Amino acid sequence: MGGFRLGCGSGPGYARFWVTLALAWGTGAVLAVEGLGIEEEEVGEVELASVEEQCGAEGWAQNAVSAGAAFVAAASFRGPGNNDTRSNKALPILLWWSGSLFPHFPGDTERIDCPRGSCLVTRSRRVAQHRRTKALIFYGTDFRAYEAPLPRLFHQTWALFHEESPMNNYILSHSSGIQLFNYTATFRRESDYPLTLQWLPDVGYLQGPAVPLSEKDAWRRKGYAPVLYMQSHCDVPSDRDRYVRELMKYIQVDSYGKCLHNRDLPSERLKDTSTATTEDSEFMNFIAKYKFHLALENAICDDYMTEKLWRPMHLGAVPVYRGSPAVRDWMPNNLSIILIDDFGSPQELAQYLDFLDKNGDEYVKYLEYKNLGGIKNQFLLENLKRREWGVNDMTLPNYLNGFECFICDRENTRVKEEQEHKKSHGKTPAPRPHIAQFKHMGCPMPTPGFGSVEDISGGDSWKDTWLQDYWQSLDQGEALTAMIHHNESHQGRFWDYMHEIFLKRTRQH
Repeated sequence: MGGFRLGCGSGPGYARFWVTLALAWGTGAVLAVEGLGIEEEEVGEVELASVEEQCGAEGWAQNAVSAGAAFVAAASFRGPGNNDTRSNKALPILLWWSGSLFPHFPGDTERIDCPRGSCLVTRSRRVAQHRRTKALIFYGTDFRAYEAPLPRLFHQTWALFHEESPMNNYILSHSSGIQLFNYTATFRRESDYPLTLQWLPDVGYLQGPAVPLSEKDAWRRKGYAPVLYMQSHCDVPSDRDRYVRELMKYIQVDSYGKCLHNRDLPSERLKDTSTATTEDSEFMNFIAKYKFHLALENAICDDYMTEKLWRPMHLGAVPVYRGSPAVRDWMPNNLSIILIDDFGSPQELAQYLDFLDKNGDEYVKYLEYKNLGGIKNQFLLENLKRREWGVNDMTLPNYLNGFECFICDRENTRVKEEQEHKKSHGKTPAPRPHIAQFKHMGCPMPTPGFGSVEDISGGDSWKDTWLQDYWQSLDQGEALTAMIHHNESHQGRFWDYMHEIFLKRTRQH
């Protein structure tokens, strides 16, 4: 997308008016930059080309100003450090467009010092159209096609940070959606900056001690089920409750959450969801007594693996898993989880779980990875070793810091290559734009947790919600792509494009 030159505005006369006005004010004019609390001096940076780029678009700050002096006061904040001696007013700017959750640093603007050079990172949209603003960073859950900043400027890349479930934004699972971005940080290993193991702190997390089998058997004799299910988010794309409901016909399952609830937690304190999210010791000790945990992700996608998988393994329970179809690639050995999709029906799975419940020697084989030298998967070990960011480890950068530096380094490289191209009068090739690929997310259409779509009657909430959401997201991605190609500047036209796509699909069918 960086290859498109997207103009805007009301023609050169409009631009010359602002140049004339700026010259009349003089180079010492002082402008306030909203949100930064810093006054900015215009220091002779007004050029015809930059003014033409700053003609306002719907949803953008209409009075975009030079970013120079506004960022001079930004303190050096983080990064591995470098020998970049440029002042702040000469650095590329990275703008977090999704400002509700990010940025994650104190204040609105910070300097980051990365391996290949430094950048300024900000949340101030007042610099969105400035020529030094080289990248816009979007948080995937917050990205909405109908709110995208238009027109898209030729000198800017778009970067996507999306570590969460595909259900949060299915537009990213379509080629027309993901290819809006130049760089990605997602749970997929194919992403530019993979976050696949974001829920696994380290190897030691997997090798913690398990509750002895004798204690688990004693727990069973008290009337507790062999299988635990604990979910309170019930209507999700993976349709997990439909499968678990069928499984419950053939084996005892204790369900403590809001979904398929059939048993209460022993104390009010444990009913507080914060005990689960913080891995409270009382909560962890309670669920560790179960032999099996039903670990069904809320959506199905390669490499989408959450605490639902890793936490049971940490505790020494056996995950009964459905989620990432590629999950075996990441397992510590060849016998550590039970995959639901290996069984022809919930009844067959129940029979196997019952067999393991009654045959302790076979059950404990699933926990051998906890022994010394029990983790055999070199792919897993090498990926953990290469990972530059930490999970709950203050001695390492977090993945947000890491992704910012990833973008900063590439934008500094791109700026250098563009300068070399310009100086060589075209003899040195211009940098080629990097475009995200389908496999950077590429999650499949939701399917029923049990049975087929044809078997589900009308009025089913899952059928009415997630299939519609998936296909509407495809249309939204195509509409925004078309708007960018047509150099649209008004977001209000988005729904006109959506209507045209709907009519086209209707005619095709």
